[in-house]
Amino acid sequence: MTLRETIEQLRTAHPDAITDVREFRGEWTVVVDRDHLVEVMTACRDEHDFTMLTDVCGVDYHTETPRFAVNYHLYSMLNKWPLRVKVYAPEDDPRVPTVIGVYPGANFAEREVYDMFGITIEGHPDPRRILMPHDWTGHPLRKDYPLGYEEVQFTFNYHRVQAKKPHPQE
Repeated sequence: MTLRETIEQLRTAHPDAITDVREFRGEWTVVVDRDHLVEVMTACRDEHDFTMLTDVCGVDYHTETPRFAVNYHLYSMLNKWPLRVKVYAPEDDPRVPTVIGVYPGANFAEREVYDMFGITIEGHPDPRRILMPHDWTGHPLRKDYPLGYEEVQFTFNYHRVQAKKPHPQE
């Protein structure tokens, strides 16, 4: 059986859950309705041998609708196949369910998605920030997050940057 056939089996078994299947340069993406994410992820693990969750990534499309997405990168060690499961979340309701019950290794990665993008992971047992301080305002990887516009200091611009830095009065 090929990866394409496996995806077709998954699509046939979950017709209401899978909204799109995409292939680009040999990489397959299954787009899933967020209300059926746990169901599809469980089927990927239990019925199709995708036993390894390698990464969870947030995406901010900013000017598109829906604005946010969460990508779950799965791998079948038995068949040596990668698979991406993508879930979209609109800007006015940026949330997806946790998959920790299916893939416990998603714990910290889901917290990072919340911390950096502000996508709420529903049902997560520890929804605290993981990278930024607990009192940080905003989510730094959103494309509308304000930048500091502070010039980075290098050897060629050392004097210019030093002149702009606030120094305590002596």
